Amino acid sequence: MVLFLNEEDVKSILTMADAVKVLEEMFRQQGDGNIINNPRQRVRTKSSMLHYLAGALPHLGVMGYKAYTTHKGGMKFRVFLHDIETGELMSIMEGSYMGMIRTGAVSGVATKFMAREDTRQVGIYGAGWQARGQLAAMCAVRDIKGIKVFSRNKEKRQEFAKFMEELLEVEVTPAVTPEDAATDADCVITATTAFEPVFTSDWLTPGMHVNAVGGNFLFKREISENAVASAGKKVVESVEQCMIEAGEFLPLIEKGKLKWSDLTELGDVVSGKISGRDTKEEITLFKSVGVAVEDIAVAAHIYNIAKKAGIGTSLDMPS
Repeated sequence: MVLFLNEEDVKSILTMADAVKVLEEMFRQQGDGNIINNPRQRVRTKSSMLHYLAGALPHLGVMGYKAYTTHKGGMKFRVFLHDIETGELMSIMEGSYMGMIRTGAVSGVATKFMAREDTRQVGIYGAGWQARGQLAAMCAVRDIKGIKVFSRNKEKRQEFAKFMEELLEVEVTPAVTPEDAATDADCVITATTAFEPVFTSDWLTPGMHVNAVGGNFLFKREISENAVASAGKKVVESVEQCMIEAGEFLPLIEKGKLKWSDLTELGDVVSGKISGRDTKEEITLFKSVGVAVEDIAVAAHIYNIAKKAGIGTSLDMPS
């Protein structure tokens, strides 16, 4: 039987702390060469788009894929989990909440290995769904004391600040200007849908860590060229996928100021092959585009708990 898990089922199981733990191990396996990840593919039509990511995690005994659609009416996410030995379909689960948590957790892993231990202040650009997971992850891996949020919509950033302050029990302040969000920040996050940079090198300070997570198209750039160039460590989930999707790197690549070989994969940092930070003053950058094995690892965790707890609906269909 195939186990179906809806959004409420997933919410009842998945925690940020568990997602960070699962993904840290997944990236360690990546660094040791033990995973298979296929970059995202997209099918475009006049009215909608289908996005597809697939991969396998032998250490968990699973393989699978995430498929989602985007259109003017919104987005729909599904994750399909298969047994790696038999190929049987084990589970289908809705993936909106899962995606938000795992996207945050990936930044959490990067922050754990790259940001200074004394990181206490966070500045975030964006006040949407994904920004929630980003802040929850920061609080899961560092002792955060204060957060400032900037969004172009004043009302939205005020509402977001109030909501997140109650959720995280940390002071969250709406920033009046983009620069204000970065002032005194030890860690900066960009979680926007921006096409042009929302964060520039003028606001960088020694020792700052930056998580750029909003863009996964070559025409989207959340941080400026100089901000990218200023980072001593430039870490990504997958160089192969960044060559297709990471718009922040493309201008520097085209100008010969950056080579794809200059990028480090997070798996090599987590596995200890390369340090995430060499000095306290070094500026570090993590660019996230989202890769299949992240969703598959978290889905496997959810499935195992759901099966033991009797959560979900068994579908009367061949596995």
